Amino acid sequence: MDAAGVDCARWLSCHFPQGAERENIRESTLEGLDTASRKGKHGGRPPVITDDMLHTVLRRRANGESVEQIQPDLIIPTGKRKGRNPSVASVYRALAEQAKREAYPEAAEKAPADFAALQASEVPGPRLALLDRASL
Repeated sequence: MDAAGVDCARWLSCHFPQGAERENIRESTLEGLDTASRKGKHGGRPPVITDDMLHTVLRRRANGESVEQIQPDLIIPTGKRKGRNPSVASVYRALAEQAKREAYPEAAEKAPADFAALQASEVPGPRLALLDRASL
C-alpha cells in the first residue's frame, strides 16, 4: 500500500468511530429534549418578567406611565440577577408576548400540542380560525 493509502486508512479509522459516537450523542440529546417537551418542560433561563410584574406594568401603562418610568420600580425576584431591575428591553419583550397572547388566544393555547405533534412527526391540520383571519 502506498503512503496515500496508509494516510487514508489511518484517517478513516480515526474519524469514523468519533463520527458515530457524535451521532449517538446527538440522537440521545434529541430524544431527551423530546421527552422533556412532552412533559411540558423546556430548557433555558426562566423569564425575568414574572406574571405579577407584567400585571403591574399593564396596570401602570393603563394609567399613562411609560415603560421607562415603570422599569426602576420592578425587582427581579429570583435567579442570577435577583434584587436588580430588569432591562427596559425585557419589559417591552414581555409586553409584546402578552399582546400576541391576547391577539391570538387559540394559537397560544394550541402551541404546546402542535409542537409535540411536530416532534412526533405528526402534521396538525389547518385551523379554521387562523385561516379566516388570514383571508381578511
